[in-house]
Amino acid sequence: MRKITSSEGLRYYQFDMWPQLAHGVFTRHGGVSQAPWASLNLGGNVGDDAVAVRRNHELMYSALRANGARACSVWQVHSADVVLADGPVRGRRWLALADAMVTDRSDTPLSMRFADCVPLLFHDPTHGVIGMAHAGWRGTVQGVAANTVRHMMEAYGCQPQDVQVGIGPSIGPDYYQVGEEVVAAVVDYFGTTDGLIRRDLADGTAYLDLWAANRLDLERAGVEQIETAGLCTASNTEEWFSHRAEKGRTGRFGAVMSL
Repeated sequence: MRKITSSEGLRYYQFDMWPQLAHGVFTRHGGVSQAPWASLNLGGNVGDDAVAVRRNHELMYSALRANGARACSVWQVHSADVVLADGPVRGRRWLALADAMVTDRSDTPLSMRFADCVPLLFHDPTHGVIGMAHAGWRGTVQGVAANTVRHMMEAYGCQPQDVQVGIGPSIGPDYYQVGEEVVAAVVDYFGTTDGLIRRDLADGTAYLDLWAANRLDLERAGVEQIETAGLCTASNTEEWFSHRAEKGRTGRFGAVMSL
């Protein structure tokens, strides 16, 4: 990924494979929120001032020259549910309770919020389709990545070999300690822990690699073009919000993409 600083002082990353696609995964810098949400907090349900959150959204869309009035989002619930985004719903700021969106509509930005979970960005340049998903451990072991690809295929005729996916910044494999119930869920879905779960040699505790797990899910769905950012949120709270590292008292960083 390459890092960009906007004229307003916002810092965001773009995937190298999409130099022409309007998209960005935004760091915590450049907004108006006060501590502990300083400063580009996009989360509306974390205790931050609502006026500041709205202003942060405006700044984020402006940095990409994206049409915030047409932006689509979802109420994220750690599921594998995917919705088609044809445009915003009148009278509310989210389309549905879901964790992924896909669209073939131009000038219709997709936007989601993160603080350790994995941002998954999808693009099929052949069919002119984009998608976005939020993948924590629950969404990952429910197959939100593969399910997003399936919806692109069913709704727009996409083929997996044409779909490109960016795996964005999230908690890294060295910091994501998980319980045995998560290990069991990984085995149930993937049929293995190889390359997905690492055990601490001292005490046997488990660590989940969300990047590898989502890559495996995508590869099993037939996706061949995958770029992984490899940026850990928990080890760099100067740049990213991290629910785990900041013990829940933090904001949410944003991801946006638009045709």
